[in-house]
Amino acid sequence: MTDLFNYHRRASSEVRVGDTPMGGSHPIRVQSMATVSTNDTEGAAEQAIRIIEAGGEYVRFTTQGTREADNMRNISMLLRQKGYTTPLVADVHFNARVAEVAAQWCEKVRINPGNYVDPGRTFKHLEYTDEEYAQELQKIEERLLPLLRICREHHTAIRIGVNHGSLSDRIMSRYGDTPAGIVESCMEFLRICQREQFGDVVISIKASNTVVMVQSVRLLVAEMEREGMCYPLHLGVTEAGEGEDGRIKSAVGIGALLADGIGDTVRVSLSEAPEHEIPVARHLVDYITQRASHPMIPGQAYGEFDYLHPERRHTIDVENIGGRQVPVVIVSGKGDEVFEEDLRPDFIYTGNQLPITEKESPKSQRYIVDFGVYDGSPCTYPIFPHAAMPLIGAVNAPMKFLVLEYGVNPDDYLACLKAHPEVVVVVVSRHPNRLGEQRALVHEMMRAGVTNPVVMCQAYAHSEQEKGDLQIEAAADMGALMMDGLTDGIWLMNNGDIPLADIANTAFGILQAARLRTTKTEYISCPGCGRTLYDLQSTIASIKAATAHLKGLKIGIMGCIVNGPGEMADADYGYVGAGPGRISLYRQKECVERNIPESEAVEKLLQLIKKDNPSL
Repeated sequence: MTDLFNYHRRASSEVRVGDTPMGGSHPIRVQSMATVSTNDTEGAAEQAIRIIEAGGEYVRFTTQGTREADNMRNISMLLRQKGYTTPLVADVHFNARVAEVAAQWCEKVRINPGNYVDPGRTFKHLEYTDEEYAQELQKIEERLLPLLRICREHHTAIRIGVNHGSLSDRIMSRYGDTPAGIVESCMEFLRICQREQFGDVVISIKASNTVVMVQSVRLLVAEMEREGMCYPLHLGVTEAGEGEDGRIKSAVGIGALLADGIGDTVRVSLSEAPEHEIPVARHLVDYITQRASHPMIPGQAYGEFDYLHPERRHTIDVENIGGRQVPVVIVSGKGDEVFEEDLRPDFIYTGNQLPITEKESPKSQRYIVDFGVYDGSPCTYPIFPHAAMPLIGAVNAPMKFLVLEYGVNPDDYLACLKAHPEVVVVVVSRHPNRLGEQRALVHEMMRAGVTNPVVMCQAYAHSEQEKGDLQIEAAADMGALMMDGLTDGIWLMNNGDIPLADIANTAFGILQAARLRTTKTEYISCPGCGRTLYDLQSTIASIKAATAHLKGLKIGIMGCIVNGPGEMADADYGYVGAGPGRISLYRQKECVERNIPESEAVEKLLQLIKKDNPSL
């Protein structure tokens, strides 16, 4: 059972991966995937070295055919000659024979249950009797057993890597496009490994949707425990994108699981040079694991909270906070700052000074001030420390804020909240495991039947040069709280020189990454690999430049068809590599134009979007 309030690494079995084992008592490993052709021995080795020297502990290569699988031997030999012994991983799709070849030369082979035995998905509904379905499972066993024998002989590990974007028609027809279907796709293969007593197995469940990814992994862990399994887990948010958005999205999903002790190896998938992924993954892992052996938090879970199927906590509306309203964003400033219109925070806290509003501050901007200086000005609201709770009733305001941290006498604050439904709780923590304390306080409120809205306040101290660290840490700290449905807002504080607009943008990015509030265009872009059939990074830049103003639109940019069509189901439009220099365009799952010359494809995509959305 997951301890909601105290950090412990999930117990997992040890898996041998060359000279860098994972799971068990080993540290959380970080890794990346090469983007060069696996047939380019020199180029592959050079890129692997850049990943390794950045701190990568495993390097993965795509092996789309037996030629690439065979060449893994040459890449491995060249790296060993240069003094590098980092384990290599072969990535296999659609062809089981390729996995059997690669297993002879690599320390680990990744197979995808969605296309290892089942035919390529067509998004058609298939009907099976129970007997017919059992026959399909028998086909999996017949196809997997030869690979297990080869892996056992060569001491090769297997990663069973399920992608939300490539579930088979068979799974989706029986289970739907659901976390339960994702988990079952994985368990079908794991049960065979368990029966065969093959223990060198790692599992991953990935999705571009962080909510689906986190819920699916939580469900998988529970199902493995129920069936007596403890295989280690690889974590990642697939097609996370690039730049700040890709980092925030990855940290929200991966951080939500790492913070609960789940995860034995991590890849942050960015549409950038693969060596850029490693420092992000390393910082995320180190930030979470430093809370190990923290002082115990004696929290008690609310009995009706469902960790595996969480829903947003029921709260009342207080002005524009709570209820079914989107979570708000709060920052600390003077009140005269200028923000982009769509990224303007809902509230600015100005402390013991009334806001400075002489500049271009919009009339709709709201402010929070210390209760001692509150004068009833329009769009201004008082905030109280918990020691000032007795004064809340004496101040007349339509909305008030109360700062609380876990450990305050519940008899005091619960009576106050029940008497004052106009109060919004700001939850703070100075504990090494702030997630545990913030969870504990909200669970305490839920057990008491209190429905006041809650804003999670996270405080940091980073310079402008460390803005990336703040983004990763804040996203990781908020991940599980958002997935649990516990927050009606996010308040980011930073004791440093990061511009306030950047802090606000980070908060909005965190909410969008958790699918709680949309403020800008979302790009679901893959990191690229040896299968990528066009210049991914320049294409992403071109599409972003032309579509960044389309708030709320989701655009998928995929290097190939492995996950492309599946992830299109979560995007409004898709741009997918179809062949060398050729692109296919999608409207959700539907391919609307095939094999367009790459030189024309971006303009064709824009034409499609404009045709469907003439008002944009």
